[in-house]
This record gives sequence, C-alpha cells and structure tokens, in this order.
Amino acid sequence: MTQDDDTPHPNKDYDLSTPISSTSGLRQGLTSYGDSHFSLFLRKVFIKSLGYSEDALSRPIIGIVNTFSGFNPCHATLPQLIEAAKRGVQLNGGLAIEFPTISVHESFSYPTSMFLRNLMSMDTEEMIRSHPLDACITIGGCDKTVPAQLMGGISANKPVLPLITGPMLPGSHRGKRIGACTDCRNNWAAFRAQEIDIEEISAINDELAPTIGTCGVMGTASTMACVTAALGMMPLRGASAPAVSSARLRIAEETGANAVSVAKVKRKPQEIMTEASFLNAITVLQAIGGSTNAVVHLMAIANRHPALQGVIKLQTFEEIGRKTPLLIDLKPSGENYMNDFHYAGGMLALLLTLRPLLELSAMTITGQTLGEVLDASTFRTFPLSQQIIRPLNNPLYPDSSLTVLRGNLAPNGAIMKASASKDRSLLSHTGPAVVFENTADLATRIDDPDLPVTKDSVLILKGIGPIGNPGMPEAGLIPIPRKLAESGVKDMLRLSDGRMSGTAGGTIVLHISPESALPESPFGIVETGDLITCDLAGRRLHLDVSDDVLNARVEQRKQTLEEQGVLAQRKRRRGYFGLYERSVNQAQDGADFDFLAANGPSDD
Repeated sequence: MTQDDDTPHPNKDYDLSTPISSTSGLRQGLTSYGDSHFSLFLRKVFIKSLGYSEDALSRPIIGIVNTFSGFNPCHATLPQLIEAAKRGVQLNGGLAIEFPTISVHESFSYPTSMFLRNLMSMDTEEMIRSHPLDACITIGGCDKTVPAQLMGGISANKPVLPLITGPMLPGSHRGKRIGACTDCRNNWAAFRAQEIDIEEISAINDELAPTIGTCGVMGTASTMACVTAALGMMPLRGASAPAVSSARLRIAEETGANAVSVAKVKRKPQEIMTEASFLNAITVLQAIGGSTNAVVHLMAIANRHPALQGVIKLQTFEEIGRKTPLLIDLKPSGENYMNDFHYAGGMLALLLTLRPLLELSAMTITGQTLGEVLDASTFRTFPLSQQIIRPLNNPLYPDSSLTVLRGNLAPNGAIMKASASKDRSLLSHTGPAVVFENTADLATRIDDPDLPVTKDSVLILKGIGPIGNPGMPEAGLIPIPRKLAESGVKDMLRLSDGRMSGTAGGTIVLHISPESALPESPFGIVETGDLITCDLAGRRLHLDVSDDVLNARVEQRKQTLEEQGVLAQRKRRRGYFGLYERSVNQAQDGADFDFLAANGPSDD
C-alpha cells in the first residue's frame, strides 16, 4: 500500500528519535502515559489482539456509531446499515471500526427522550473525541438521536457523517392508508370522542407501524432528516428513502465511501455547518411544515458552533418563514406520507423548487457547494412530484408555517405551527384560560364533566418546560376535554411551555419562555379565567392583565417558591436529574446544557 505523507512506515512508530505525529490514524489522541511511543506501542498490542494487521491499521480509520437497542424499533435496521457502511469504507481503502453510544426512543424513554438528548450528545462528543478516528459515521433516526449526534459532532469537530435509519412505510385499515404517528393521534382522539369503539382502535393499533423505521410522516424524525440534508451533511436522498428499502443500504455504502474521502481532506462539521447552511436548513424547515421540535434542536446545534452562537436566533426562523411557503403535502400539515415524498423526488426535488430562496454557496460534505449539487442534477418534475411538492406559485400554505410569537406572556418567545391548525379561526382568538398546573393535574381534571370549559376557552398547561417536568415532554397536544370532544369540537387554542410531537396537529402554542418553573415566568402566574389573546398576524401572545397585576403575581410566586424550598431543592438534587435541572437553558437557546454551548456558561 502506498503510504501518504501523514502515515509513516509502521516500524518508525517505534523509532524513539522520531516524534509521533498526532494528526491521523492510531497515532492521534494517545492515552497519557508520559511516553507517547509506549502509548502507541500499547495501543497496537491490544488492537492487534482483534486480528488487525499493520496494513489495515495504516489506513484511514472510520468509526461507526452503533445506536442499536432492543427498545428502539426506529433503529432496528442498524446491523444491515453498519455492514453496508463498512462495505463502503473498505471498498475505498479505509478501515471501519464500530463502537456504541446510548440510544433513545421517544416512546420508551422516561420521562421523555428530550431529557436524554443532551446526555446522548455528551456521550457522542466524548466517544468521537477520545477515539483515534479520522472520520465518524453516526447512525441515528429516532427523534432526538440525530440532533444529539449533530450536537456532539459539531462540538468534537472531527469529520462526521450522519447516516439516517429512514422512515417506515404506511399501513392500511379498512382500505385507507394510515401511519405513525399523526394517525395515532387522530384515531386516539376519535376513540376518546367515542367515534370508534375499542375493537376498532385495537385493530388500528396493529397497522399504524407496519414496518420498522421512524414515523412515516413529517414528524420530528423526518424533519431532522430533511434538515440534516439541508445542512449539507449527507446525501440528499438519505432524508427520505424508506428504512426497509434497498436504497437505504446503498445510501449507507455511499456514506462509507464519502467518509474515507472526507477523512483524507479532514473536512470538519464546523466548516460545513456555516451560517449559510443554517439559513438553508431553516428555509427547508418552513417549506416542509416541519416539526416545532426542530427549532429547539437547530438552536442547540448552532449554539455549539463558536462562530454561530448568538447569530442564529428565534427571529431568524421568523424572518425566513415570512418569505418561505409551505410546499410539502405531508401529514400533519397535509395528507401524504414520507414514501410519497421520496417517490416524488424527495429533497432534491424540493431544493430545486426552493432554489431562488437558498444560499447556494453553502458547502456540503462532498466538497461541492449546494449550487453545484443542484447544477449536476438531471431531475425533471412529473405529476406526482408537483402533487406532493408544490411549486412556489401554488403552495399548500402561503408562508410562515412555523411562527414566533411574543408578548407579555412569552417575553422570550414561543412557537406555533400555524400550518397544522385544524380551526384557522383560532389563529386570531381571545378566550378565558382554563389552567392545569402540571400533567398530573391535567390527567385528573381534563375529562371532569364539571370542568368549567367551553370551545372558546384557552387550555393552559404549565410545568412541562425544560426544567418543569423535566425534559419538555411532548404533552403540548392537550387533549380536547371529553365532554367537548363528544359534542364535535376538534380543535381548541392550547398553550404550554413544553413541546408537541412533530406528528401532531392543532392550534397549539409551545415553548413559552421563560417556562413556568422559573420564578420570573409570566406564564407561571396565569390563573383560570384570565383572558388570553393569540394574534397570529401580529405575532402576539398576550395575557390581559395590567403590568402592575402581572408583576405583583410574579413577586408573590417568587416568595411562595422560596417558602416551599423548591429552588433550594434543585440545587441539592443528585445525579443526572440534578445536573439537568441546574444546567439546562431555555427553549429559545435550544434546551441544551449551558456548559456545552461553544462559549460555555454565561456569568448569570
């Protein structure tokens, strides 16, 4: 094998008169024994016990992150993806070595997968940083795994290539296509309203996830796949190919090949994920009617970048949203599924349509600019393509699929997916608050026949912010009170400081900041009967009380929390729970740990 300039003859590793380069292969990041030659000697002793030859060890080393878990059906294809990625690496002269990190799944993580996202990002960052890798393939799929890997990857800043597991295929019930998880929520709401019986909801349960893979709609997993492609970090078709398709395995092989190329030129995430890349990602987020969760994740990723912390803001999403139409006809904002998007041309077709709105100079993982990638395309639109991916002059929704609201109720901002509203009259609405202090209170009272609620009420759920639950559970889709659901009410204005699944729809305001768990939070002092105004056109979220009343309530609440010892208890809590409560920042900053941001914690 021809040795490159950075890879000396293996025997020179034991020449004590020759300094050891630490830039590539096994020679980087040597364990600290005080003798670098011994450190390398010992490392080779142990890795050779696995049967590797000097020839194998002299090649670019490509790590493959294995997030397989029996509790993560979204990642069930990982064994096949790993083999295909290894094939791509080794066909192109690299050495593939897999290693594990933790894996989190939305439905199996207590109290919520978001609680563990930052932990997974730390695990990913340190495993990448501490191992002798020339590049790393991070395999993820389920909601919080991809952002965790991007957060860890951009912080470690070694060459990183995401490989997405891909969406599942839809199922069928009584001749109608259904799929996780928008149809999970729609059908459960119908069951609560007694529109379908227990036998039917059981039959539907069998068909909602007929194959392995991530949710087959434009939920958080698919949103993050599209956003990752828009950031320039992976092949465009990698955003949409079904999990169980042969295309997904070919994408894995391509990713392995790309990893060797990227390793040779040392193309790092902070070089690729620039301001231009994030502007493209936010444009795509608005055009696909993507998950509100992506706002939190993109803020967390951007704040890990030394050049972008404080540059990408909530207002960036608002400014891009005002000029970007919703083009993708997929649930929950439309009617179709991810496999339809893939067959209609997927991300390539979407980016060609969005071309006038994109930053074409943004770099991609291959070394080409986005403009060069699109210029090389031979894609042509066809009827299915324009049905699923609307042209700019015929959008599904004119602009601002995701909006940023502010006001005395959310001075640091709140998010609404306006395109997923089921009753558009609620986008400009004033009504009396019905307040639930936490999820336990909600579960106890939401179906109480005596609950003082009408279809014009505004449902308020506190205590589900980053600190409050903790982990911002996806409880923002507050269920319609049963007595209203049974009378035919399908949507209500609902407000919370938590999150909502990207697969869900409704007129729902989320991520209200500061969250109610903080003593200074205006949201924390809302009382049943207070008038709440949501004005989408004015981007306003307002509590109709005077400033004097609001401030007096805040001061009283601070005193109450102090007397109850809530704040002191947070300072003393042990373990990861304690670390999370003391270190997590608010939604507008990505709900990341303050010490993981590029510039570390503030002085506050």
